[in-house]
Amino acid sequence: MESEAKLRWRCRRGSKELDLLLLRYLENGYPRADAREQQRFAELLQMDDYQLSKLLLNFGESDNPLDFLLKMG
Repeated sequence: MESEAKLRWRCRRGSKELDLLLLRYLENGYPRADAREQQRFAELLQMDDYQLSKLLLNFGESDNPLDFLLKMG
């Protein structure tokens, strides 16, 4: 599992909106998440900014922008 400092660095993206969403999850949701969800979040951070924007800013098919954690894998 990656350190929180490394994940925090990987949350820094090309847009303020993505930065805020990813960092908010890292600070609030990640510590309470189980190991599977934490791994999915780390995998999510490998996506490019365009894919993340579509997914997290509700341009994707889900109404819940965090559904990716359960659907990945």
